[in-house]
Amino acid sequence: MTETSQPTKDKIVIFDTTLRDGEQSPGASMSLEEKLQVAELLDEMGVDVIEAGFPIASNGDFEAVSEIARRVKNAVVCGLARASANDIDRAGEALKHAHAKRIHTFISTSPLHMKYKLQLEPEKVFEKVIASVTHARKWTDDVEWSAEDGSRTEHDFLCRCVEAAIKAGATTINIPDTVGYSVPEEYFALIQMLLNRVPNADQAVFSTHCHDDLGMAVANSLAGIRAGARQIECTINGLGERAGNAALEEVVMAIRTRGDVLPFRTDIKTPMLMRASKMVSNASAFPVQYNKAIVGQNAFAHESGIHQDGMLKNAQTYEIMRPEDVGVKSTSLVMGKHSGRHAFKEKLKDLGYELGENAFEDAFKRFKDLADKKKHVFDEDIDALVSDEMGAAGESVKVIALTVIAGTAGPQMATITLDVNGTHITKMSNGDGPVDATFNAIKSIIPHEATLRLYQVSAVTEGTDAQAEVSVRLEEGGKQVTGRAADTDTLVASAKAYVSAVNKLSGNRGRLNAREAAAV
Repeated sequence: MTETSQPTKDKIVIFDTTLRDGEQSPGASMSLEEKLQVAELLDEMGVDVIEAGFPIASNGDFEAVSEIARRVKNAVVCGLARASANDIDRAGEALKHAHAKRIHTFISTSPLHMKYKLQLEPEKVFEKVIASVTHARKWTDDVEWSAEDGSRTEHDFLCRCVEAAIKAGATTINIPDTVGYSVPEEYFALIQMLLNRVPNADQAVFSTHCHDDLGMAVANSLAGIRAGARQIECTINGLGERAGNAALEEVVMAIRTRGDVLPFRTDIKTPMLMRASKMVSNASAFPVQYNKAIVGQNAFAHESGIHQDGMLKNAQTYEIMRPEDVGVKSTSLVMGKHSGRHAFKEKLKDLGYELGENAFEDAFKRFKDLADKKKHVFDEDIDALVSDEMGAAGESVKVIALTVIAGTAGPQMATITLDVNGTHITKMSNGDGPVDATFNAIKSIIPHEATLRLYQVSAVTEGTDAQAEVSVRLEEGGKQVTGRAADTDTLVASAKAYVSAVNKLSGNRGRLNAREAAAV
């Protein structure tokens, strides 16, 4: 897709905003390297437009958008900008090396937002619509304009703004359901109304951007394309602020599966969906719920005897999609301590992972260690193991050893050894329980002022030998980060998850200095 190309009648443009709107989820910040990996995968997968970030938000966002613009080969790279010249110029600078670029500028148009958020009269907002689109056109012919809180905007005013934006040069018009307030019939009518009432509506592509506050983001997005919109803004796993956005994988597979009522197509290579889901989940530290549509681990699992009987006779009795169409193989390898490298590699492929040689060897060693502790190693165990391994890659601090003394008598003590940039440091601390003592010992090596906002333990599988998966959320200076780790020892998993979160905090301040840490 080039900067000026228009979709065909049945083609739906997939605009992915995982790296912009998705990253706005509290605790979902990604490193530059993680953003680049996600962007390259989205590009390979066939996403039409990648919204790479909000360049004026920070130097880090500007650098990420700039580097993504250099690396992406096929997709249009998009930068977000408010309706101001500074925002638009910053986005233009970040995108200047892209082979195809888009500036996405927006302003609120609902009475509520104009009065309380912008504190501007409607006529002033109208002027800013024209000025912002006109300015963005100086940087690129591909300009998208969004009416923030469009679903709660008065229709007459919305029509005026849309007409003016198109006249000023906007080639895409986005109508966000910013707070997830709409229902499908209402959103269908809104898009249809704009296409019928705006005189120059045929000169732009209309787009949906729906949030999931009432659980209807995907339904509203599909209603929008049925009404005539030809672009859907979405994210991998539905990642996004508050309750999230329309999930890319759900939108794409709904279109593919229900062609009878959704006679459209996308260019997404659907067998890559599971891989993309896992990558974003690991990068953002946001786990995918077990019963998540399309990419949840139970999406193609059948435990009921009646379901199993039906599946054995004809898979279509209980599956409306083939697992392989989204990157999941229907066959299952039983894994244990006698399994070799080849079987383990095939299992990883079944689960949607593609690891480099070094990462594979590390994961295989951890698998063999786990298999020695557990009688059965389930898919969920391997998922947790590899996710833990991928999460730890590149971290400056790692857990080397942990010894804990706990019980009803005497103080609870923890002695931990951390690898800080290659230097091993050991500290001992006490606390109100073994977890508190462990966290205190870590904090004595890596001092910080973060507050523990969440400590959550869940079993990955059933049984007393199940792996524990621990999530730790820390908050410092208004920023929240989440660390996750899994181990058959709950305290070890807790230490690893806490260290993972601390690594993310320290990444914002620069790499930890081992000498300084050792001197504490």
